[in-house]
Amino acid sequence: MEQSGTPTPRMLSWARNSAIYRLERRMHTEKQLFDAISRGARQKFGTISEEQVKALADSAVKFAYDNKALDDTAYAEINTRSGMRAGKSKRAIAQKLSRRGVARSTVRTAVAAADDLYAALVLARKRAFGPFRKGELDDKRKAKELSAFARAGFGFDIGKKVFEMSIDDAEEALAAGRYL
Repeated sequence: MEQSGTPTPRMLSWARNSAIYRLERRMHTEKQLFDAISRGARQKFGTISEEQVKALADSAVKFAYDNKALDDTAYAEINTRSGMRAGKSKRAIAQKLSRRGVARSTVRTAVAAADDLYAALVLARKRAFGPFRKGELDDKRKAKELSAFARAGFGFDIGKKVFEMSIDDAEEALAAGRYL
């Protein structure tokens, strides 16, 4: 392999094809695609220089942007809606997006529209908490349920609000937010 900072045409073709392959299977953030191409290039081309690795990853990211296959804003919005439907709090969703390399401003914009009450109700239904509880509520059970809400990233006020809802109110709120 040549050790200059410029990748060979074969390397650039591999980077483009690898980007296509990865993006066809699932959405990526810019950082995820950059890191994946970098790892793959090091494995594929053993004696590749760091300049070549960076150039390949940059070219793959540029290719993805040019073909509108990479969009961190859409990625953040989709993951926010999915997280809410899974019972994740705004805080948990924001942390996950930040770990995946989405810019802070994009994360803030995406989670701004998230509804923590809806997500908390989804969690309560999944875990049979609050209005979805089957058994009687004692102090130990109440502490366990409130702790679960706190660990999931919901504030005390959201947990308390869910606890005070009737089953009909909870079902109605879930139905109203179903098409998020």
